[in-house]
Amino acid sequence: MRHGRLLFWLAVRRPQRYRLRAPASGRESVVSVDGAPPGDEVGFYDRVTGERLEVVGKLVPTAASPSNLPRAPEFLRVCPHCEELVGRDLSDCPYCRRRMPALERQP
Repeated sequence: MRHGRLLFWLAVRRPQRYRLRAPASGRESVVSVDGAPPGDEVGFYDRVTGERLEVVGKLVPTAASPSNLPRAPEFLRVCPHCEELVGRDLSDCPYCRRRMPALERQP
């Protein structure tokens, strides 16, 4: 029975998250959408300015991913200054704002 529960858990689809931006004011918002992606049929508007928000990009992880983490563990490294987990593609730590040493090349 445990195997059946696991399959049900993997089959559950999470809402996809999008980053939206108002073109004139530059205000941004993150919206979770369950169903049709924002576009011509579905519109989101800034509650302060009333502008229609445009899709800037999908946020990771995507809805199809089994992970809830914004980055997979293999793409993280530890900052040598503050010991926080940061992305391997970053040069500066977003927590302590210090420059991190270059990574060694993987063969």
